[in-house]
Amino acid sequence: MRKIIPFVSRGSRAEVEGWLEALRGAMPEFQIEELDTLPNPARLDAEIAIVADPAPSDLEQLPNLRWIQSLWAGVERIVAEVPDNGMKIVRMEDPQMARTMAEAVLAWTLYLHRDMPRYHQQQTEKLWQQHPVRLPSQRTIGLLGLGQLGRSAASVLRQQGFTISGWSRTSKTLENIATHSGPDGLKAVLSQSDIIIILMPLTAQTRGLIDAAALASLRPGACLINFARGAIVDESALLSALDSGHIDHAVLDVFDEEPLPPTSPFWSHPSVTVLPHISAPTTRSTAAAITADNIGRFFETGAIPQAIDRSRGY
Repeated sequence: MRKIIPFVSRGSRAEVEGWLEALRGAMPEFQIEELDTLPNPARLDAEIAIVADPAPSDLEQLPNLRWIQSLWAGVERIVAEVPDNGMKIVRMEDPQMARTMAEAVLAWTLYLHRDMPRYHQQQTEKLWQQHPVRLPSQRTIGLLGLGQLGRSAASVLRQQGFTISGWSRTSKTLENIATHSGPDGLKAVLSQSDIIIILMPLTAQTRGLIDAAALASLRPGACLINFARGAIVDESALLSALDSGHIDHAVLDVFDEEPLPPTSPFWSHPSVTVLPHISAPTTRSTAAAITADNIGRFFETGAIPQAIDRSRGY
């Protein structure tokens, strides 16, 4: 008889069915079932669950969980909502997601580097005007967050010839990348960057980190890309910096409230590009394969994959 693995999600019916198909295809030796279909004995027996934005009340119905495998890279909602009862949380670390994010970082960095917002505005004005082109080596990119996604993005940007200055909460060393850490390091990166790219996780320490003071320390005319979480940036302070011209343009893929409400001033701001949280979506096929490998190894050896540090939030 196959081992039953619960799948817990608050997603739409289509999202749930898509994940069930991918997971069942990747791990046929297990029986992947939605929580609602599990009898009580199976709920008590479950040592692991696969989750995608799970409701805390649903996880409470699985009282003997040792760990959960999240299908998302961001786990701040689980950390905030699920009490720390000893259950370990394993976030999705997918090399494909890192490649997808690096691709998005490169695309939108080049969009800003080559003045695409300005040329788009000129098109609306039917204005034919050329502007000087800067070399990538003449532009410094500040990367805030040097985890798997940040390291992958740094590598791609370096290949294009950009100068990279990276920041993380704790000290890290990357080849051919100037790295900084701590509050003073953040100020240093902001002050020397032409384009700031936010890739850090949302934690208690990073919530609101890019506030009015941080934005003021950017070079006049700098640009900002946020591919992390909306709450890391003070949205009111960002709007003020855009309105004043201190920040030339912002590419925003994440927001405090999602979907972005129709009333948000970001939609119509001439210096903002709005994206619907598409910079690095989870790829079901690769995430399902990683999940299958983690769960298979657990039942073979008892080894739980590296879990997040709740005190840090990632």
